[in-house]
Amino acid sequence: MMDTEKTRASAWFRDLRDQIVAAFEALEDSHDTGPFIDMAPGRFEVTETTRQSDDGSDAGGGLMSVMRGGRVYEKVGVNVSTVYGTLGKAAQQAMAARGVPGIEADPRFWASGISLVAHMQNPHCPAVHMNTRMFWTPGAWWFGGGSDLNPCIEYDEDTAHFHATQKSHLDPHGETLYPELKAWADEYFYIPHRKRARGVGGIFMDDRNTGDWEADFALTQDIGRAFLPAYLPLVEKRRVQNCTDADKDTQLIHRGLYAEYNLVYDRGTKFGLATGHDANAVLMSLPPLAKWV
Repeated sequence: MMDTEKTRASAWFRDLRDQIVAAFEALEDSHDTGPFIDMAPGRFEVTETTRQSDDGSDAGGGLMSVMRGGRVYEKVGVNVSTVYGTLGKAAQQAMAARGVPGIEADPRFWASGISLVAHMQNPHCPAVHMNTRMFWTPGAWWFGGGSDLNPCIEYDEDTAHFHATQKSHLDPHGETLYPELKAWADEYFYIPHRKRARGVGGIFMDDRNTGDWEADFALTQDIGRAFLPAYLPLVEKRRVQNCTDADKDTQLIHRGLYAEYNLVYDRGTKFGLATGHDANAVLMSLPPLAKWV
């Protein structure tokens, strides 16, 4: 049943959530130069989420933490959840199609993870996404996740810093790992109907099971640890820049890409809605405002 491993993974995702929430609120407090400084520093509104099985029994839940209308973050959500129960027929078939053994004979599951999406006030500050997760069924377990940068106004040096920081955290796990996960992110975060990527990439993995749980968990933790040093310096640098109405327009149009991807292609969104998790938590990633032209 891997109860010890499940407990450790769930606790790590919660600890990472606490670190990120504290760091983001500290950025709100320290923002005293540049646009939006006349606004009050943002704070996260924290809501417990719950989930029930079809028979009404407990099926887990988590914490939804959302900051709206801050002076650095226009909307940012940091969710953690641990859910369990029995997969419905559609989810069973989807898992079976991915090669999960025995899922139709015994459709129990357990899943825990952290999911983060940040949409910024200043268009020069890049939006960002990060998630890591562990999934268990009686026949298999695996880790997944990563992070990717989504600037509406691109700066090559910011992209380079984001990728270099991720590489430095992944290299101890094998020098081939970063290029593999970077290529996976480039493919995964591509929007076919727009024939373009939604951002400047990052790292991504799914179905990670080398047979060594400790090694795969350590990798998943380092993907999470890479996030703040990869991202925070970019926000600190760009939040002080002046922005124009044209910059904001560019931002709103670019956010449309994010909304389209999450609603049409994102596997986590589809899974969350299909398994009955809180819809507000699942759709937390959507931007507060977007524009299509």
